[in-house]
Order: sequence, then structure tokens, then C-alpha cells
Amino acid sequence: MRKVIKWKWPITVGIIVLTAVLFVLAPNLTKQAEKAGTFQLPDDAASQRATEILEKAGAGEETISLVFPLKEKLNEASRKEIAQTVDDLNKLGTPVKEVLNPFENKDLEEQLVSEDKKTVLVPITVDGTDEEVNDLAENIRSKVVPKDRTVYLTGEAIINHDVNVSAQEGLKRTEVITVVLIFGLLLAVFRSFVTPFIPLLAVGITYLLSQSFVAFFIDWFGFPVSNYTQIFLVAVLFGIGTDYCILLLSRYKEELFAGHTVEEAIVNTYKTAGRTLLISGLAVFIGFSAIGFAQFPIFKSAVGVAVGIIVLLFVLFTIMPFFMAVLKDKLFWPSKKSAAHHDSKIWILFSSLSVKRPLLSMLVVAVIAVPLLFTYDNDQSYNTVEEIGSDYESVKGLNAIEKGFGKGDSLPVQVILKHKKDIVTEETVPYVESISREIEKVKGVKEVRTITRPTGKVIEDLYVDQQLGQLAEGVTKAQEGLGEVQGGLTKVQNGLNEVTKQLPAGDQASAGAGGLGEAAKGLGKINEQIGLVSKGLQQSQNIPQTVQQLGMLQQQLGQVQQGIGNAAGQLENSAGQISQLKGGLTKLSEGVGSANNGLSEVKKGLNTVSSMMTNMSESKGLRDTGMFIPEGTLENKDFEQVLDRYTIDQQTGVMLEVILSDDPYSTEAIKTVEKVKAAVQRAVTGTPFEKVETAYSGVSSMNSDLKEIASEDFTRTVTIMLISLFVVLTALFRSLIMPLYMIGSLLLTYFTSVAVSELIFVNWLGYDGISWAVPFFGFVMLVALGVDYSIFLLDRFREEAADGVTIPQAMVKSMAKMGTVIITAAVILAGTFGAMMPSGVLSLVQIATIVITGLLLYGLIILPLLIPAITVSFDRGVWWPFKRKES
Repeated sequence: MRKVIKWKWPITVGIIVLTAVLFVLAPNLTKQAEKAGTFQLPDDAASQRATEILEKAGAGEETISLVFPLKEKLNEASRKEIAQTVDDLNKLGTPVKEVLNPFENKDLEEQLVSEDKKTVLVPITVDGTDEEVNDLAENIRSKVVPKDRTVYLTGEAIINHDVNVSAQEGLKRTEVITVVLIFGLLLAVFRSFVTPFIPLLAVGITYLLSQSFVAFFIDWFGFPVSNYTQIFLVAVLFGIGTDYCILLLSRYKEELFAGHTVEEAIVNTYKTAGRTLLISGLAVFIGFSAIGFAQFPIFKSAVGVAVGIIVLLFVLFTIMPFFMAVLKDKLFWPSKKSAAHHDSKIWILFSSLSVKRPLLSMLVVAVIAVPLLFTYDNDQSYNTVEEIGSDYESVKGLNAIEKGFGKGDSLPVQVILKHKKDIVTEETVPYVESISREIEKVKGVKEVRTITRPTGKVIEDLYVDQQLGQLAEGVTKAQEGLGEVQGGLTKVQNGLNEVTKQLPAGDQASAGAGGLGEAAKGLGKINEQIGLVSKGLQQSQNIPQTVQQLGMLQQQLGQVQQGIGNAAGQLENSAGQISQLKGGLTKLSEGVGSANNGLSEVKKGLNTVSSMMTNMSESKGLRDTGMFIPEGTLENKDFEQVLDRYTIDQQTGVMLEVILSDDPYSTEAIKTVEKVKAAVQRAVTGTPFEKVETAYSGVSSMNSDLKEIASEDFTRTVTIMLISLFVVLTALFRSLIMPLYMIGSLLLTYFTSVAVSELIFVNWLGYDGISWAVPFFGFVMLVALGVDYSIFLLDRFREEAADGVTIPQAMVKSMAKMGTVIITAAVILAGTFGAMMPSGVLSLVQIATIVITGLLLYGLIILPLLIPAITVSFDRGVWWPFKRKES
């Protein structure tokens, strides 16, 4: 430390120059956070895998919605205006891929116009980055949306953008409020116009350096970043940085008033308070470094605070000695006395209970904390929309959709079934429907849309009962066709008989008449057989036999037709009236040919029916699902649009849109998605889709992954953090007992504080739950920062106990000396987190509530009542298994 004092000017100037240079050269941390996005799930999460599949298949488009809330029911004027808007949207070009006109057909109108006709949706399919989508949104607002009509633009990318904007605006407010608040608190504590500037300058340099280092690390090493990174850098560095400055300044003032020279006062300050500061800083560093073991990038993004802690310790051991050495006692001008170095009357009063009556003191803490713990239900919310409130257009749009169509229509869940080869065939599509039916059974699912039910209702023609009706209708038509053929042949037979009667006697005429007579008799027999075939078809439904019989009858008709032709040829050279009969015979021959063609059509129709029935009888899909896709259906032009919408990557993937009954952001929606996943798993078993990859996309699916990952990360990080703290505290305090009750007291504080927050936000204000990120960050902040105060107290206790006094005496003196410092530090740190309250970001407000409640609870109740009571109860055993170090 003496060398730092000696080289104070070069060191300080060098740090200031380095800060300025890095601030100018460093990347923009705000833009890095915005680019990283609100949600950054691991690549192996189901929703992320779904996104990857869609992007690789060229189907990674996103849908944003233009919402028209109408004051009156949809009329012709509003139809024209909305249709014109659709035309204008189509002219925008990239990144717009498709705009659905709600009035294009009846099916679309049913989907996109609400039942009360007062809300109209215009879905816009876009393919671009979030930045491009939001630029498009601004373009639509300025150039397309009618100025005299209320229209909302919403979608996942737009909502996430609004969350980022809200967070950045909140950060700016937090920075200003933090500086003003800390200055005011320091002014009140030290009653000096100079002192408040010193911590603010030191912490300000720390913040600028830390922000620059973190920004460079993001670019160089892929360091995790989110909106929380900057906000926590501000709150933590200004909070504990000011606390550490108070600790140093308080001890420095104490050393000066003890009569030491400035240099000796600085050296003594850093020997005592500096050691405490290092221990505290190390504990906080470990707490935030443990976040690096989290899987979730947003959680990991707070690891940037660990960088800030290292920078803070460096600055406090270089810049602070500079101010102490240069300003000397003028650092506290104009006050000659400072509240910071006085013994704490409040903590002296607390010590009379906790040190002298430890069991009663523990009981008081239990009476305060335990009832609150029993109210804690761990209700968590994944509703991003609640983060920013209802003033944003994107939220108003969601609310309008919810009011007009239902909560789940705005952001459906997509179930993606992906294989390496074509899985969209007549045999596999029925299984898509069976999967849809299984999903539809899940409570919380409103409807399912896919290949077999593009509008949410199953295509009736694909059901077997419908198809059997069509087959029966085909048989009936075949019977009618046979009846028509019989009628035609009867007329031909009668015509032949008439011609035969008109023929005169003669060899040639006689031969012709004989041939015609035979033909007439043949037609009669054929007609009779056709009747029997028709009757047999009606009775036995034996289509293959009928087709065979019709083939034989066709041959006989061909022979009859040939006989008539031969007869006509024999009459060709006859003169007079006989020659004229040839024209009639030709017409009769043509009639037989027409009848033969009629039988051919009937036979063809019956062959189609027979083939379809054979295919149905051999179809495993029909037996499994009750649905049959006739051959050629998927090649039908009418089906092309459906396949384009619900298949991906050249029909190697199938998509099912699941519309939920609940708000897509709600905890109920998450539970529904989990049930949908289980339903899909059941439904694909034993089907062609059993071995295909299954992925889930959409807000509710992402939140489902989020819930699972957040829970796992919380457990993992908390375990690593607590074990690391225990090891470090054991080494520093040379005791296994102290770290146990230090950490235990912090756990009690955390769960009591989060229970209070749940009572406020869930039971009182009516939110779904505490925001999903709050328990994690609340725990890390409260434990990592709260451990400082127990270190402040117990390290002073270690110092006092080394002088050979009794354990109770050492604790009483430590409480008297450190009480004001700890209370002041707790109030200031709580104040810096209180500066997050006006941010307008719900999760930040809730984190601030937990931390403020915890710090005040710890600093005013648990630390002065519980920690001393446990310490004196162990007496000399508090150092177990090590020995107490004597001075």
C-alpha cells in the first residue's frame, strides 16, 4: 500500500486515461444486449431445435399481425379499407413473404374475422431478422396503416423489441436515480460536501471500465449478454462499491481521529477494513462467477458483474488511497465529525438481547420469518407481456386478438414432425389426423390445424364412412348405367325386328334377315344377362365378379355388332327398298356400339370402386386411424395450398398448429404444452412417425423449455455458489461453524423476502406469479451481496476476539463498531436497487423488491439478532475444528 501511495499520481492518471480510451473504443454494450435478444435458449431445447429445423427447411418465417378493432360491425366500407391495406402491404416487398386477405374466401373469413364481426386480423408472413421485422413494423405504421383508424401491429419479434426498449429506458432512469440517491445518502451519512463525490467518482470509473471490458469480452470470447447485464452492473457496482467506500472511509476516519498520520491511517485502514473488503469482494466474485455454470445464457449474462467486482477491487485499492492521501482530513470537509465512525446505539441495544439472551433472540427471528415462509407457494410467471405493461401497441394488439378470437389464437404452438425422407403419403397422412385427435383431447387445447384439418375442422371426405357412402353411390350409379344400357339395347332389338319384317323373300335378303334375327335374339339374351348382373350386384355387392361378367357381355355385344354389320353387307347390293334399309342397320349397329361403350364406362367405374375397396382393405392406416386417403388425393390441385402450408422441406416434415384456450404466455399454457408433448409421444407410438424427430415451436413451447431450464439452472447454480462460498469462508475464518450459520441466515433471509414479494405481487397486485428470472437473480443478488454484511461483522469479531477478550465481549464491541457501517451500507445498497423501481420493467421491480426486503430484513433483524445469538451460543466452539488465533 505504501508503494501505491508513493506512485499515486501516475497510477491515478493512468487509470483515468485507460478508462477514457476503452470507453471510446469499446463496442456498444446496449446494442450487443439488444442483438442478443430477450430469450436465448440452449441449442438443444425443443423450441430452439424447432426453429433450426424451420430455418434449414426455408420455412423459418414469422407471422406478425395487423389487428383492426372495429367500433361497429364489419361493413362494406371497412371491408374495402382493409382490402386496400392488404394490397398496400403486398407492395412492400422484402421481408414480406405473404399477406392473407381475410376476405379471400369463406374459410379465411371464418378464421380472421371474429364472431361478433368487430375484430379483423391481417396475418403478415415475414422472413428476416428481428431488426428487419421491426423496421418493417415502423414502415407499416408510417406508410400503410390508415391514419384515421385505430390499428395495432403485434407479433413475437415486436413484443420482444418492446421489452428491450422498455429495459433500456428503465436502465437510463435507473442510472440517474442511482447517482442522485447515493449522493443524497452519502451527504446525509457523512454530512460533508466532499465525501459523497469520492465514492461516486471511484464507482463511476469502475462502471465505465467494467462496461468496456465486458463489451470487449462479448466480441472476443462470446461472453453472455442480455438487458440484465448493464442493469446489474449499475445496481451492484454502485451499491456494493459505495458500501466498500463507506467501510474504507469509516475506518480511515477512525484511524485519523486516533491520531495517526495520513499514511499510517491509510495503511492501517487497508490492513483491517481492506482485508474485510477483499474477503467480501471475493465472496461476491464467487457468487457471480458461479452463474457461469448456468446453461441459460440470460442467467449467465450476469457473470459480467464478476468482471466488475475485480475492476472494483482494483480501483478501490488504487483510486481511493489517492483521494485519502491528497485530500487528507479535508475529505470530510466541512464536517469535523462523521456519523460513520460512531458506535451504533441501535446495534448496542440489539446486542443486549442477542448476546445476553440468545435463545429469546432466535425466537424473535423465528416469529418474524416462519409465518411468512408458510405463505410461499413458488408461483412463477413466464408472461413477457407483463414485463412492459399495457401501454405498448404490441400488447394492445394481443389484448384485441384475445377479446375478439380467444386467448390462444394470437400465438399458436407448432408441432413439427421431421424425417430425412418424404413422410407425406396417402398411407402416412391418416396418422397425422390420429395425432391431431390425440392432441385435441388435451384439456386447454382449443383446436388443431394441419393437413387433414386446415381450418381446424376435419376434411369430411377423408373419413371412411363418408368414402363408403361415395362408394355405395358409385355402385348405385353403375346399376343405373346398366339400366340405361338395357333400355338402349331393347330399342336396338325392336329396331332389328322391324327391319327383319321389312325384308322381302330372296336368297340374299333371306340370308340377311336370318343374320339380323340371330342378332336380335342375341341382344335379348344379353339384355336378360345385364338384368341378372345388375340384380346380382345389388344383392351381393360382388364388384370384381360383376366386372368380369360385364367383360363377357361386352364380347357378346361386339359379336352382335359384327353380325349386324355382316347382315348390312349382304344387303348392300340389293336394289330398291332393301338397299335403303342399310342406313337403318348402320344406326342400329351404332346403338349397339354405344351400349357397349356404356358397359365400358360402368365397368371402368366399378373397377375404380373395386380398386379403392381393395386398397382400403389392405390399408394399415385405415385400420389404425379410421381414415383413408384415396390414391391421387395429394396430387390434387385443391390440396396443393394445404400441403404448402403444413409441410416443409419437400414434404419431409409435417407441421401441426395447436391453438390453446389460454393466454400463450400463461402458466396454464405451459402446462398444456407439456401435456401436448406427452400426447404426441403417445400418438406416434407404433406409427410411421414413431422414429421421426419431434420439435415444438411457439411462445408457449419456448416458455415450457424456459421453465425446465430455469429450474435446473437455479438448482445447479445455487448448489455451486453455496459450496464455493462455504469453502472460501471456511478458509478465511478458519471455522466450519461460522460459514454454516452465515449461509443459513442468508437462505432464511432469501426465502422470507421472496415470500414477501409473492404476497405483494401475486396475492395483492394479482400477477400470475413472480417473473421466472426473479428467483434466480434475487437469490444470487441477495446471497452474494448479503454475505458482505455478515463478513463485515464477523471479520471485526475475529479481529476483536484475537485480543484475548471473551466471545460475548468481542461480539458486543464488534456490533457497536460495525452497526452503523452495516446499516448505512444496507440502506445505500437497498437504495441503489430501489432506483430500479421506476424502470417500469416488472422483473426488475420484483428483483429490487426481494433485494430491498432482504437487505433491510438482514441488516435490521436477522444479522444483529440471529448471527450474534448463534455465535455466543457456540462460544469458543465457533472456531471448530480450528483453534482461535490470538494476537
